[in-house]
Amino acid sequence: MHRQRRADMSLYADYIREISTDRIIETPEGFATYRYLSDKIVYIIDIYVKPEFRHKHYATELADCIVKEAQVKGCTEVLGSVHPSSKTADVSLKAQIAYGFKLHSVSNGAIILKKDI
Repeated sequence: MHRQRRADMSLYADYIREISTDRIIETPEGFATYRYLSDKIVYIIDIYVKPEFRHKHYATELADCIVKEAQVKGCTEVLGSVHPSSKTADVSLKAQIAYGFKLHSVSNGAIILKKDI
């Protein structure tokens, strides 16, 4: 399934656009926020999928949309992170590893993961 950004963006999306250069993809099932760290690296900040849609590959679809856009822009790496203190750290880590991320580093208490694209 290919997801497009909705024309009726949420207040959260409006807020993200107003305060930063971060980008957001929203679907009825969830959202993903991301930013370009350089010409070659995109960082996925968050992916959220509503509970009733989890385990149905919607997070993968959101990540795939970001990766495809990043590849068109010439990016060769995607980064993700997990904060061990998060309530869902174990789920996030498993999901990123399943998507093909590898351990990159640990910085400021966060686990940084990387995937070549």
